Amino acid sequence: MPLFAKKVPKPTIPADSVFHENNNGLTANGKVPPTQQQQLQQQQNGNHQQRQSAVESNVTKPQLVFHCQLAHGSPTGLITGFASVRELYKKIAECYDIPAEEILFCTLNSHKVDMSKLLGGQIGLDDFIFAHRKGQPKEIEIIKSEDALGLTITDNGAGFAFIKRIKEGSIIDRIEHILVGDHIEKLNGISMVGKRHYEVARLLKEIPTGYAFTLRLVEPMRSGFQGIGPRSQSRMPSGRGGYGSGKETLRFKANGNVEIEEIFDDSTQAGIEAINNLLESFMGINDAELATQIWDLGADKTNSMDFAEAIDNSDLESFGFTDDFIIELWGAITDARRKKSNK
Repeated sequence: MPLFAKKVPKPTIPADSVFHENNNGLTANGKVPPTQQQQLQQQQNGNHQQRQSAVESNVTKPQLVFHCQLAHGSPTGLITGFASVRELYKKIAECYDIPAEEILFCTLNSHKVDMSKLLGGQIGLDDFIFAHRKGQPKEIEIIKSEDALGLTITDNGAGFAFIKRIKEGSIIDRIEHILVGDHIEKLNGISMVGKRHYEVARLLKEIPTGYAFTLRLVEPMRSGFQGIGPRSQSRMPSGRGGYGSGKETLRFKANGNVEIEEIFDDSTQAGIEAINNLLESFMGINDAELATQIWDLGADKTNSMDFAEAIDNSDLESFGFTDDFIIELWGAITDARRKKSNK
């Protein structure tokens, strides 16, 4: 046992605090410490505030539920609790007890391989999701007899690039076994899984003219509902209107968050579509999410220099857009703004 008790350092007292001593000990600024009853009341008030905050959180952040089916035929599933495209695919896979990598892409409000209905960076709150599974694989040798193959490539946001459009009269158009919706699984035996669409497009573009190459493709499953018209509203769960009738949309943000926003007006939608057309013309890719991100970067800019700087300071810098291409993008944005202001 030590001879002397250790000295406990005095607490630091703020200069503007005044302490008074009473039977209950020291109190700051003359305030009497709370009694046990007062402490209990304070705890109850704190619990009430926590419950109130939880209620308000639930009010402002509702749990959204989307209806889903496998495009080739399945019962209707309920999908919720996702915050990215990858998580959406995972939830669909869990719902139908299939591997997530079996899902090639999703369409909205149509079970057909309709690229105009392709799920991109947003889902309308009344949209019905159809998931397209992997079908028949095929391997095709192609001779690049022209500079351009005539392909527009997109991806599902979860690691699969696939064909969105085939230019009429092009090299690919003359090969009857290559179809819109086919997943590009391998190029010359090298896996393309996990690559973004622009990476696959760049590899195809770099193949010298006159050379032969091999594509391994996987087409979406086409059995089941082929030839059957869209589902009637009578099959929709009660309380929901027709497909795609909502006025709000769930948008997947570039930073990984999801937010509920108003649907874009016609002018904004036209501007995003114009940007997407430029991406297709210059890069051979189609990506509504990327086009929307570019639009957002230019939304509050007043000149092309600020717009170019915003792109350089974003994750789009890795695309290596040329100055000429950025000017083209800026032109699409200003044209859409002009049309909007003239209305």
